[in-house]
Amino acid sequence: MLGEILNGAVLPLSLTFCGIILAFRVRLFRILSPAGFFRDLKSAGTGSGTSPFVSLCTALAGTLGVGNIAGVATAIGSGGPGAVFWMWVGSLISTSVKYGEVTLAVKYRRVSKEGFYGGTPYTIRDGLADRIGRRPAAGLGGLFAVLCVVNSLVMGNLIQSNSAASITGDGRIRVIVCLLLATGVAAVAVSGPGRIWKVTSALIPVLSLIYISLSAYVIVSNVSLLPTVFRDIFSGAFGFRAAAGGAAGFGMKEAIRFGVTRGIFSNEAGCGTSPTAHAASNVDSPHKQGCFGIFEVVFDTPVLCTMTAAVVLIGRLKYGITGSGGVGDTLFVFGKLAGPCAYFLTGISVFLFAYATVIAQLYYGRTALRYLTPSRIAGKLFGILTVAVSAIGGFMKPAIIWPVADSVVGIMTVINTAVLIALSGAISKEAEDGLKRRKIKRTRG
Repeated sequence: MLGEILNGAVLPLSLTFCGIILAFRVRLFRILSPAGFFRDLKSAGTGSGTSPFVSLCTALAGTLGVGNIAGVATAIGSGGPGAVFWMWVGSLISTSVKYGEVTLAVKYRRVSKEGFYGGTPYTIRDGLADRIGRRPAAGLGGLFAVLCVVNSLVMGNLIQSNSAASITGDGRIRVIVCLLLATGVAAVAVSGPGRIWKVTSALIPVLSLIYISLSAYVIVSNVSLLPTVFRDIFSGAFGFRAAAGGAAGFGMKEAIRFGVTRGIFSNEAGCGTSPTAHAASNVDSPHKQGCFGIFEVVFDTPVLCTMTAAVVLIGRLKYGITGSGGVGDTLFVFGKLAGPCAYFLTGISVFLFAYATVIAQLYYGRTALRYLTPSRIAGKLFGILTVAVSAIGGFMKPAIIWPVADSVVGIMTVINTAVLIALSGAISKEAEDGLKRRKIKRTRG
């Protein structure tokens, strides 16, 4: 019930309001520079910790994969093809939100012997201290940290492991998949964040290339259906009943709700989790890492989510697939249109994407727990809990998991967007400083 209220109106409105304000405050189109992004991506950074590229891969690990596959399919199944349009709208608005939350995470991060660390709880505590008082700000940061811990176990683990296990309907194979996932998580849970960074930076580029290639093959092979696919998307976005390809039956409200919420599940913009990965970067400028955050949203939703949506909607037109089967429907389309090898590769990719997300979310949860207590024992116990949850997630019913996940993400997004609006002046200042430094470097070069 709470999730429906938050995601039905409150979450889209808060995200839209925050996105528009930040877009004007930072003058978003001035900071968009693809050439500058790739130049900054090669920069070595300063001090100990991980590189900007590895931090970006960890953040992408927390967003790519199951959200782009199962999330998109369920959005279409619950909100119709029009949900895809509202995913695009949400991602456009989310770029400035992602820039703001990542920029602040780097600005207010901490440093230890292992390197940099931080995230939204630290942003709330230090950024709002002068506005509402140190103790209230620390308390609100603590509440957000608790939500981050819960989210890492639910959205970042249960849903991921459930989707990974759903690549097979066989009960015995499902057990094997869950055990493999739990074993892989245990292998990194016993070590520090360094191993997580190495795994995600190795997996994400390869998995992304495989998935993009398979999706492109399906789309190009059925290019004649694309006009109907896009007609369904645009007509369904506004609840028109005369949509082609069976888009009728979904209203505009459902399209907006499931498009925006599943889009957030996919790119995590606004909910305040992925800034934890970006805060670990040894980048020398909050503005630079904020631009990496923009790339994260663009690569996630307009690129990968759109490709998944096209595959699912092609399957809808050719085989009557609704998308309500989630990842299973997507795998079915790949298998029918690209052969058994594509089905197998996509299934393996889903498993590895889910694994990358779970271990990235393990890092998020541990960092949030670090805000609440310095106890190393608490971190180890959380690692054990994460392994256990990843083992049982494949046997839980999605209808039970999703309402909890939606409620937690909804609360986090409302809190985070309110904080970003309150700190929009600090975000604007970092943007101005970053643009000045870029101009000086360009002049000297």
